[in-house]
Amino acid sequence: MSEAPIRERARLTLRHAGIADIPAIAALSERVYGGDGGYTAEMLTGQIAQFPQGVFVAIYDDVAVGYCATFRIDERTAMAPHRWLEISGGGYASRHLSTGDWLYGMEVCVDPAHRGLRIGRRLYELRKRLCQELGLKGIVFGGRLPGFGRRAKKFGNDVTAYVEAVCAGRLRDRALSFQLRNGFELIGVLPGYLPGDTESRGNAAHLVWRNPKIDPRADARPSARPLPESVRVATVQYQQRRVASFEEFATQVEYFVDIAADYRADFVVFPELFTLQLLSVENRPLSPQDSMLALTGYTERFAQLLCELAVRHNINIIGGSHPTRTSDGPDAKVRNICYVALRDGSLHTRDKLHPTPNERTWWGIGGGDSAQAIITDCGPIGVMICYDSEFPELGRHLVDQGAMILFVPFCTDTREGYLRVRYCSQARAVENQCYVVLSGNVGNLPGVNNFDIQYAQSCILTPCDFPFARDGVAADTTPNVEQVAFADLRLNDLVVARNDGTVQNLNDRRHDLYALSWARRPASRVAVGGGSDA
Repeated sequence: MSEAPIRERARLTLRHAGIADIPAIAALSERVYGGDGGYTAEMLTGQIAQFPQGVFVAIYDDVAVGYCATFRIDERTAMAPHRWLEISGGGYASRHLSTGDWLYGMEVCVDPAHRGLRIGRRLYELRKRLCQELGLKGIVFGGRLPGFGRRAKKFGNDVTAYVEAVCAGRLRDRALSFQLRNGFELIGVLPGYLPGDTESRGNAAHLVWRNPKIDPRADARPSARPLPESVRVATVQYQQRRVASFEEFATQVEYFVDIAADYRADFVVFPELFTLQLLSVENRPLSPQDSMLALTGYTERFAQLLCELAVRHNINIIGGSHPTRTSDGPDAKVRNICYVALRDGSLHTRDKLHPTPNERTWWGIGGGDSAQAIITDCGPIGVMICYDSEFPELGRHLVDQGAMILFVPFCTDTREGYLRVRYCSQARAVENQCYVVLSGNVGNLPGVNNFDIQYAQSCILTPCDFPFARDGVAADTTPNVEQVAFADLRLNDLVVARNDGTVQNLNDRRHDLYALSWARRPASRVAVGGGSDA
């Protein structure tokens, strides 16, 4: 009789979720809630970026079968009547408060095919352990009432009477009864908590678990999430000049990367479409659209260049933008794409969502369909390419995902065009209480087809409040002169401003009155070879 095989690796593991788990968690949420009810990649990015300690995933035989998301919140907000959409910041956990004294449980879901493994119970135990490790007062959330819908008539549609009957043990609700057995205390009912939850008729039980290791009379002193003390940013105001080859272009790019790295910058930013300089290599008489298609031939070399420089110089590179073919064949489409090379060797792409009328008409450039924050070793960041900065929805969407620095590569030909980008970027810094970094082209290329005049004054912008620069400008360049500007940005100043500033734009949003909802569309794929996560 042969012996049973020995299995050395655990079949079930529970751990903190990371960015690499996002596709699997999104697929899990679709299995649980359906295609329209699951979490988007952007929502999950926001949850992990805001509070990585509070997001857990359960993996069974290499498949994500359970997921749990939490964030910290102040007692006044947590105990007041609320709805899920408003308290979770639309599902992004954007109301996470680093000094919050309660843990809010915004989500626990388990694959229906694996509900006999007590994964939900394990996830709840992880929550309790986290709460105690952080020294928080307890856990609070809105719990579903799946038995109310079919019994509503019996209780005269009175959800409070139904909940009281469950608490008294006269009947069983599969969710609320489970919570009560696990030490949660009912403090009320939340009408309209989840309007789409038909089983609960939109209602939820307002539940708390009180940390037994905390004296309820004492003030909790939770620690803030760790952030880099300071992030140094370099913005390149790039001079356009003729080049004879791609290698000559690469030499110029490396010069600026090397300069930024020598000054110990964490990020270096290049302008939008600065690769149009490559049109001077051959300078053939092409139509505007054909010139964009010609530039796409440099895409793979350009992406490889950025990755090599990022690793070699130990710096994160926001590579401006480059026209990129997103499909093959006679109907090939071109998009204006920013390449972000991180110093760990990874490459990320972010499409320009809003092509200008001239880009659409003359160059045939189309807009992208997703905007996900990028997790770096200096925290989450976002990219808004030029015209994108003039649409406030995008900046808010990126900040909801946890971005504290927004990078704006731009390309403008006149002062009026530049000022549109600058003023709107300053508005994004104020309304989102974040830093915004602009980088533009200067100089002209006479005789080069399809490349116009340039105007730029690159800058690094801040919110307008006491911890920041007097005019909301951390660094500025001289207009129309090749230059590099540096600034040290303190991320904790943003945390302080958001939680205790003169104005608190993010905290004071009327989540009960309005919400920003992004369409569920698949992220585009870019034909540039391996290494891209577009």
